[in-house]
Amino acid sequence: MTAPTTPHVDIHRAGDRMKTRISWLDSKHSFSFGQHYDPDNTHHGVLMVNNDDIVMPGQGFDTHPHRDMEIVTWVLRGSLVHQDSIGHSGVIYPGLAQRMSAGTGILHSEKNDSWRLAGSEHDEHAEPVRFIQMWVLPDEPGISPGYEQLEIDDELMRGGLVPVASGMPAHRNQSAITIANRGAALHVARLQPGGSVQLPEAPYLHLFVAQGEVSLEGAGILSEGDAVRLTASGGQRLSADAPAEVLVWEMHSRLGG
Repeated sequence: MTAPTTPHVDIHRAGDRMKTRISWLDSKHSFSFGQHYDPDNTHHGVLMVNNDDIVMPGQGFDTHPHRDMEIVTWVLRGSLVHQDSIGHSGVIYPGLAQRMSAGTGILHSEKNDSWRLAGSEHDEHAEPVRFIQMWVLPDEPGISPGYEQLEIDDELMRGGLVPVASGMPAHRNQSAITIANRGAALHVARLQPGGSVQLPEAPYLHLFVAQGEVSLEGAGILSEGDAVRLTASGGQRLSADAPAEVLVWEMHSRLGG
């Protein structure tokens, strides 16, 4: 399919996201998810899910299946315990990049109960965990399930857009973790007051303000939870007057072509 040639900037405000709220979960969905379905809002590029989740202490997602999806989880506050059917178990926390390839099929759970790994049944950590979970379509179905994680907090503290998860050849020796899509990469930037970064150029970009407030050239002020979907664009300057964190997906293909 021919790449788009007409630049387009589409701003999606935090308050307009679809929401799932139950006793232990506050989840905001940038795209159609679960019972929330909008045929005009199913994906951008190859990004199909961008969920902003808050899970209460001692609670979480019980064991459930996934298939043929690259799942990247980025924790912003607190800690999240991951366990899966191929033998991986660990705690994800801010600054730790994590990817799970569902492939031919995998079962996993995600809980806000890290204290139990130390053998205590007491709720010693009363902090909710907040994390962004992103699903990207892989290049090919039926790959072997896999898991990868790496701490990159030090690199993020140096500033700039850091390639956190990528399948692009250009990031082969740069990204923290790999995904099974040769045309997609997740960049993260922690902006300090007065700091700025330039967005990469790509047929499809998805910018999500994870924390704080930023200003995007040509689009204005973006607050926490806001997202921008860019087509045939990039190169804009993104700046912050106060500490902020942004997630940027660079994508060179889209679902269906």
